[in-house]
Amino acid sequence: MINQMIPPLKADDDAHKALVWMDEFYCPHLPVVRDRQFLGFISEQIILESNSIEKKVSEFQLIGSKCFVSLQSHLYDVLKTASEHKLQLVAVLDDSQQYVGVITVQDALAFFAQSAAVQMPGGILVLYMNHSDYSLAEISRLIEENRVKILSSIVKEDPSDPGKIRLTLKLNQTDLSRTVATLERFGYKVIGRYQESRPVGSEKERLDMLLRYLDI
Repeated sequence: MINQMIPPLKADDDAHKALVWMDEFYCPHLPVVRDRQFLGFISEQIILESNSIEKKVSEFQLIGSKCFVSLQSHLYDVLKTASEHKLQLVAVLDDSQQYVGVITVQDALAFFAQSAAVQMPGGILVLYMNHSDYSLAEISRLIEENRVKILSSIVKEDPSDPGKIRLTLKLNQTDLSRTVATLERFGYKVIGRYQESRPVGSEKERLDMLLRYLDI
């Protein structure tokens, strides 16, 4: 995922060169290094606010000096680091803590979009529950009883209530009715259904009657 098109600035480069490169590479931030040691990022805004394009980039107050991952880091680490620092670039360092390159958030998301879980057909469910009630093993058991498999899962805390979570599940089936009925029967709250194919007409009516019967 390392973007080979975005070059690092050397600590002795001036701000004018930084602005030229930002314009050339369509990038509002660029990494700054000294002898392959990552110093942080400089932005167009930082330079323009200083109104001094002849200063060396190392003389500015750089940002994101901790916005980096290792070569062994996972995609999720890249996205988490970018989110924490509110930057669109994440530096990559090797085992000797030397600069290797950068990964853009756009490239990371494009890489994620190519994953099997995203590309494979299927439906998506979003569950809302107490953090203490979360058990992927139990949820998987209920879902697999309907001959459905979980392709991927993402857990996110509710920012307004840290005790609650949203669980997003990608399943290998698009007909989610039976799975939803099973989960709701065991007390799980389903708040979202996406990429779903639903039965129509009398077939749907018969299925609704069956599900109501199962809920008794």
